[in-house]
Amino acid sequence: MPALPADGVPHPLLGAPVFLQRMADGTLKQINPFTGTQVWTVPGRARRPGARVGGPATDPADARPLTPADRTGACAFCSGRYLETPPERARLVAGPQGERMIRHLRADHVFDTVAEFRRIPNLFEIVSFDYWRLNYGHRLPDSLRETMLDYLSTEAGRRHLDDLVRRRGGEPGAHVSEADRLDHATGFFGSGHDVIVARRHYAQDATVTSALASSGTLTPDEHDSYLRFTIDAQRDLYAANRYVRYVAVFQNWLRPAGASFDHLHKQLVAIDERGVQAELEIQRARANPNVYNEFAVDYAAYHNLTVAENEHAVAFAGFGHRYPTLEIFSRSERPQPWLHSRAELRGMSDLIHALHAAAGPDVPCNEEWHHKPPDADVPMPWRVLIKWRLSTIAGFEGGTKIYLNTIDPPTLRDMVTQELFRLRANGSIADGIRIGPECACVPNSLRYNPAVRRTARPDAAFPPLYGPTSGNASS
Repeated sequence: MPALPADGVPHPLLGAPVFLQRMADGTLKQINPFTGTQVWTVPGRARRPGARVGGPATDPADARPLTPADRTGACAFCSGRYLETPPERARLVAGPQGERMIRHLRADHVFDTVAEFRRIPNLFEIVSFDYWRLNYGHRLPDSLRETMLDYLSTEAGRRHLDDLVRRRGGEPGAHVSEADRLDHATGFFGSGHDVIVARRHYAQDATVTSALASSGTLTPDEHDSYLRFTIDAQRDLYAANRYVRYVAVFQNWLRPAGASFDHLHKQLVAIDERGVQAELEIQRARANPNVYNEFAVDYAAYHNLTVAENEHAVAFAGFGHRYPTLEIFSRSERPQPWLHSRAELRGMSDLIHALHAAAGPDVPCNEEWHHKPPDADVPMPWRVLIKWRLSTIAGFEGGTKIYLNTIDPPTLRDMVTQELFRLRANGSIADGIRIGPECACVPNSLRYNPAVRRTARPDAAFPPLYGPTSGNASS
């Protein structure tokens, strides 16, 4: 497509791609630079989801005062119901000496501490251990087999596994054979589909059952722990199974976004393919190694869509998405999150947390992580998408593959930046975040591409080109 100047008339000479095109009637046509998805935002169909950004997650009429039992037992992910989920792979515990990780607790010790975050196998996994065993001959590593046998060596562990076997479809109270118990235990301890569960079901200051705890209601420090704990699990899933080509990380918040429980959690799924999205991006990155700077972060900046940035990350209102989408890119030279420094991870965490806080706990959303597959041959930055699930795909979209997004990127930018300013004034988001018009928007700020990594940036500290001058200029 030819480039469009400000007046919307196609330029006959320039050949730069156009991903945003405003029509005379106000319709904004969008194309996703990585998938080619076509999206329209049509005047009259746009709607704000609520008073600020979101409306209530649950009907306030159904809300009731919280009880102590609600805080620890509202769902199977809550801290009073640890044994309703598969054996833990790890938990993060807070203490006077700081946070510490405990791995592979036995069933008779799960209530000894309260986990800030837990890593557990998914009871109903997408890709089972049998998938890897039957298709690839994968076996449970010796270290995990020893851990499994230790877990089953206690009466509490055997009873826990028997309860889980029945929960997955067995008859209540039915006898579970030792072979059946061992088979299910192998699947849990060798799981490639994990869940990262946060401690709180309700917000810290909640008084009624409609006040759910979301990513944005965590403190910046808590969110940083949540993110790093998830990355530790992602790295571990790659290391445990040599047949894994990609570990997908995502978060479904609220039932309209696909969540089974309205309890904050992320999921990680190990698969034996890169996935369609990654394959498309690899093709584009081979054709243009600087594509993530040129067609994403810089293109958004040139169209004033940048929402926030800090030293290590940048966020903008995305374009060409089926749903209103915020995109957060890491500026690290390193392509995968487990290779990032603590400061780089904190920079990403702070922006992700701030954007969740701006949406509020009442907007259903999906959080998607995208990173360079370990076997990919081109540099690719880590980025996170937050998609607001505010509409339902209908017949027009299915028939034309042109999707109607009810909030266009400029409107999304305005909604989010306004809320970020309010949150910053209240001290609810991390320090060091520049918002909207405060952002420097320096070109090629993503350092994943070696070709631009050492380019002199105009915002860097360089000596002056000329010394002090005095006197009158002479001809």
